[in-house]
Amino acid sequence: MTDGKTHDTAESARPVFAAERRQRILELVRANGAVSLRDLARAVGSSEVTVRRDVRMLEGEGLLDRHHGGATLPGELTREPTYSQKTQLSGTEKAAIADLAASLVEDGDAIAIGAGTTTQAFARRLVRHTELAVVTNSLLVAQALADCPRVEVVMTGGTLRGSIHALVGSPAEQALSGLRVRRAFISGNGLTAERGLSTPNLQVASVDRAMARAAEDVVVLADHTKIGVDTMVQTVPTEEITHLVTDDDAPRDVLDDLASRGVRLHVARG
Repeated sequence: MTDGKTHDTAESARPVFAAERRQRILELVRANGAVSLRDLARAVGSSEVTVRRDVRMLEGEGLLDRHHGGATLPGELTREPTYSQKTQLSGTEKAAIADLAASLVEDGDAIAIGAGTTTQAFARRLVRHTELAVVTNSLLVAQALADCPRVEVVMTGGTLRGSIHALVGSPAEQALSGLRVRRAFISGNGLTAERGLSTPNLQVASVDRAMARAAEDVVVLADHTKIGVDTMVQTVPTEEITHLVTDDDAPRDVLDDLASRGVRLHVARG
């Protein structure tokens, strides 16, 4: 009798735990928009194999969409995470990417820096440079460099998009159209070998395109949660990306595909 009860309890506990785990996965994806399998596994204390199976089941119920190495909400192509949501994701990886990307900047450079939490971290690494000119549409980037007397910061102007703390619209695009910089450092919401860099918002995409056109080289800063992810609006096609700076959790097959298309890879070790 005791054995029977124990067996029944164990059997009933297993689906409850699985259901709780899947609910936690769903909550994480709802909060962050796109989450890698590795990060989901860490958060719920399970293996990636288990989490992959959970994600597959949630996708079958129409609650999630699977993508290469992670999960997104249905309709994620058009969803733009806010600044506060982005700051909760991949902080260690973004810091490592920022450190490595700073090595691509030399004293005396003129560069452009786009909006994003990774580009904000990158800007903080530039405070020791001298005779540096930085063009940006990001309030966060400008703030990071505001107290650096040897760095000249030029804001584009435009309409404030509060969710990402950046300026967008025709004034921003026109300000960039008359400039020429050595490198543009741009982030985004997704990067695939087929389409390149993408974002869910048309206005943000237009400014990023203008920034890329103003640069001799385009440097994409993207952590592993964005690699292999596609969103609605293409900003910079793969053939126009010179460098990618990412972290060592990025899916290797996607990186190899990008490299085969001429993108120079810089992989930060976390």
